[in-house]
Amino acid sequence: MTNTVIARLGLERRRSQLGELQRYLQVQEQAFVDLRTQVQRFCDRYVQTLGAAYLELDALESQLHCATNYLAEALRRNGIVAHSPRAPQATAMPVLPQLPSGTPLPPEPPGGWTEIAPPSLKTLYRRAAMRLHPDFASDDSDRRSREQRMMLVNEAYAAENRAQLEQLLLAAGEDPVRVTGGNADALRTWLGRCEQVVQGRLRVVQAHTVALNAHPMHQLWQAISKAEAKGLDPFTVMLNRLSTQIAERRKELYIGQRLQPESDLAEAFVRQRIDRMGAAATAG
Repeated sequence: MTNTVIARLGLERRRSQLGELQRYLQVQEQAFVDLRTQVQRFCDRYVQTLGAAYLELDALESQLHCATNYLAEALRRNGIVAHSPRAPQATAMPVLPQLPSGTPLPPEPPGGWTEIAPPSLKTLYRRAAMRLHPDFASDDSDRRSREQRMMLVNEAYAAENRAQLEQLLLAAGEDPVRVTGGNADALRTWLGRCEQVVQGRLRVVQAHTVALNAHPMHQLWQAISKAEAKGLDPFTVMLNRLSTQIAERRKELYIGQRLQPESDLAEAFVRQRIDRMGAAATAG
């Protein structure tokens, strides 16, 4: 095989491998989208079923915090050491990881594969003379410029300095393919950049897939799906538990808003609230 044929086969193989990598990336992206859609559907059901109860519980916790702070401040004014409880944290609604937009592939070098052998030094010299010879000048200023550049062409040709001749021709507007031959190097560079973009995107997709699989809502979805497959109703159990907590907080708030700061019950109430909020923070 000639070097041209070997180079062409190598580039075609890399182009084919790039296509396979792109197809694999598309499969991975679609798998992430499908999984996220399923988990998001579960999240919507979760919020629809339990969201109102969580909002009510958060509102009661906030009112309790205000009532307890008021009692703690009154106790301190009466000379009793009383710390304020930790502020409650609002229940966060589930947010799933979302894939960022991908980087587009760089544009392919124009002309596709161009099989032209690099021209000889003499051919480069002749093309330079055709482009830069003073006899083709349009005016005196152009003639002086051409004379200077033609002098550089003659010096480069005499020294067999191909790189200098190529540079002079490219600066004069010659087609790069007619100066350096086929564009295999440009294609290799383009393929390398494309491979980097696709592989980088693949790493992003895989990292987001790992994060989605480890997300608490994904794990809860799997657990509830298994329970429901056995005929259980975990959502009702969770809602009943929240309803019980809401009833307890309402009762606690009713008491806290009616306690007199001078009573022993006020100090016990504040201490109990501090202990419970500390335990909740540790559990969280």
